[in-house]
Amino acid sequence: MRNFDLSPLYRSTVGFDRFGSMLDQLLSGDTSAPSYPPYNIEKTGEDSYRISLAVAGFGEGDLSIEVKDQGLTVTAKKREVDEDKAKTYLYRGIAERGFERRFQLADHMKVAGADLKNGLLHIDLVREIPEALKPRNIAIGKNGAKTIEA
Repeated sequence: MRNFDLSPLYRSTVGFDRFGSMLDQLLSGDTSAPSYPPYNIEKTGEDSYRISLAVAGFGEGDLSIEVKDQGLTVTAKKREVDEDKAKTYLYRGIAERGFERRFQLADHMKVAGADLKNGLLHIDLVREIPEALKPRNIAIGKNGAKTIEA
């Protein structure tokens, strides 16, 4: 039994549209998820993370990083160079095909920066929780309550 009807979930929740869509995608069994380029996600601190993508053969001008609606999209398009047309390859094992890789970001995640080094694209992420949403301690004491003497 792999078919679930999520329409009651959509009718009874407000503001959880993204959650419902992710759950729907997960249950649909979409096995066509892209596997190129390979990547790592590591936790580098309490509220900091790093995504590393293997982008051998691409330069800074070939890569594009975009953040929109809690989604991070990395796109690469290889530019045609006249020198490549003149080359004859006996074996071509370095995949230089264009790609688009999408990552879903959690709430309050910000992209701190990106760096291309030794064929790896490193994207640093930081969780910045607004002060209003952070937990705070409330002091217990008299709030101006008056004592009535008998």
